[in-house]
Amino acid sequence: MKLAILSCNPRCYSTRRLREAAEARGHTVRVLNTVKFAIDLEEGEPELYYRQKLLSAYDAVLPRIGASITYFGMAVVRQFEQMDVFCVNTAAGIATSRDKLRSLQVLSRHHVGIPKTTFVRDKKDVLPAIERVGGAPVIIKLLEGTQGIGVLLAESQRTAEGIIELLQSQKQNVLIQKFVAESKGKDIRALVIGNRVVAAMRRPAPGQHLLWERAGRGAKRPRLH
Repeated sequence: MKLAILSCNPRCYSTRRLREAAEARGHTVRVLNTVKFAIDLEEGEPELYYRQKLLSAYDAVLPRIGASITYFGMAVVRQFEQMDVFCVNTAAGIATSRDKLRSLQVLSRHHVGIPKTTFVRDKKDVLPAIERVGGAPVIIKLLEGTQGIGVLLAESQRTAEGIIELLQSQKQNVLIQKFVAESKGKDIRALVIGNRVVAAMRRPAPGQHLLWERAGRGAKRPRLH
């Protein structure tokens, strides 16, 4: 099988391990830099160019799309799909994984257990929303973010209101989520193929993601790090 791995960094550990595993099974593997593609569209004839040359045929594609190039990366994956090349991760799947609200909606629909979560835009809905998830402390999450970036713990209702008001003033969409104290800063990521969990890992939180500092007249503002 001729396999393409879409990755901007061929030296990345996960990219190297995927390549090694595929080659160990006898596949021909090439790592292609996602941002070096050009997408050509014509009636019934989707094509991809790589480094100014028409891309040769591939049997399958394994996308490793970084968050910073999500839009372009998904467009490249969609083009492979239109060319009838099998993609291990579809563009729709990548888009769902990058949107916390959408991914939670999918999990909820399929009866997968999730912390109680609410999403609001109107300032008047914030306090009722906090109460519906069980009150403070609560977790506040930006809709987009990875590796704990954009995940904040608000230990009081007043703190939660301040964080949400600040983030919304910056045109950020936020989720309010029940704080699960018994997790003790750890979560479990499971890899599911079909209806089986084939691998899992436990991830400890790297530390606090929010510090508070005084900012004139006793007011508080969040400082992210």
